[in-house]
Amino acid sequence: MKERIVFLDYLRVIACFMVMAIHACEPFYLGGEEGTYIATRGDAVWVTLTEVFCRVCVPLFVMASSYLLFPLRGGTGEFFRRRLGRTVVPFVLWACAYVWWFKGDWGQMLFNFPAAGGHLWFVPMLLGLYMLMPLISPWAERVSERELRGWLFVWGLTTLFPYLRRLWTYLFGEPLFGFGAVPYLYGECPWNSFGMFHYVSGFIGYMLLGLWFRRFATALSFKKALAVALPIWMVGAAIIGCGFFFRLSGMYPYSAPYAKAVDLEMSIEYCSLGVLLATVAAFLVIRCISYDGWLYRCVVRPLSEASYGTYLLHMFVLLPVFEQCRPLMPTPVAILATAAVSFAVSSLISIAVRRIPKIGSWICG
Repeated sequence: MKERIVFLDYLRVIACFMVMAIHACEPFYLGGEEGTYIATRGDAVWVTLTEVFCRVCVPLFVMASSYLLFPLRGGTGEFFRRRLGRTVVPFVLWACAYVWWFKGDWGQMLFNFPAAGGHLWFVPMLLGLYMLMPLISPWAERVSERELRGWLFVWGLTTLFPYLRRLWTYLFGEPLFGFGAVPYLYGECPWNSFGMFHYVSGFIGYMLLGLWFRRFATALSFKKALAVALPIWMVGAAIIGCGFFFRLSGMYPYSAPYAKAVDLEMSIEYCSLGVLLATVAAFLVIRCISYDGWLYRCVVRPLSEASYGTYLLHMFVLLPVFEQCRPLMPTPVAILATAAVSFAVSSLISIAVRRIPKIGSWICG
C-alpha cells in the first residue's frame, strides 16, 4: 500500500472547511433585488476577513492533487481510469441531484454544470488539469528547478491581469475596441480569447507550484516556515482585503447590480496575486504538519478521504443551516456556525456513504 503523505490529509480537511466558510459568507454580499447587497459596514468587514483567511481553499486543493499525482507514475490509461472514473461519476450523480432537488434545467447538463450546483465549477476545472497531466508529465520529470522557476515567474505575471484590466479601465475609460465590459490584454480581442498568455495562465500555475514544492522545495521546521510564510501571507492578505473592502462606497446598506459583486471579486480571484501569495504561505505552514497519532488516524484521515464527497454534497446541508443561523446570530457567528455545522454533517454523510459496499466510492469518491 502506498505510504500516505500526512500533511496532505490535513490540507484537504482545512481547505474543505474553508470552502464552507466562503459559501457561508457569500449571502452577506450577494442578494437583494439588484444582486449585490451588503447590509452593514460590519457585514462588509466580516465578509472581507472571511475571504482573506479562506480564499486559498481551491488553490490548496489543486496543489494537493499536483503534489500527490504529478508527474505521473503509471500509464495514461491507468491514470484516467483511476482518477477520472472516481471523479466524474460522483460529479454527475450529485449534479443530477442538484438539478432534481432545486428544479433546475436538465438540458443544461449537456453543456455545463447545473446552475443549482454552482460550486461544482471546480470539478470540470480539475478534470481539465487531469487531462493535461499526461501530456506534460515527461517534461515535469526532467525539468530543472531553474527552468520551473522561470515558468512559475511567467505564470505569476498573469496573476496581475485582474489589476491590469482595472488599470486599463482607469486610464482609458472603456475596453479596447469598445466591445464588452472587460478590457482585452496582449492579443485578446472580441474574436480571439486566446491571448499571448492564455496557455500559461490559470490553475495550471498551481499545478506547477505543487510540482515545485514536491521536487525542489526544502522542508523547513515549523518555526522557519512560519518566519517565511507570515510576511508573504500579510502582503497577500492586504491585497485581497484592501482590494475588496476599500472599493465599496462606504454607504450602507450597499446595493448594486450583480456585476458589481463580480467586479469586487477582482482581488479575490483564485488566480490573482494576493491569493497566490496567501496560498504559498498556507502551503508552507501546512506542509510542516507531521502528527500521525490517534487524532490523525481517527479524525483527520477519515475526513480527508471523504472530502470530495463532502464538497459535492455540502450545499444541500449548508443552505438550510444558514437559514437557521442567520436570523439568530451576529454575522461572524453565523458564518462560523454555518461552516462548522455544514462541514460536520456533510462529512459524516460522506463517510457513511463511502462505507456502503461496492457503490459507496462511486457516489462520494
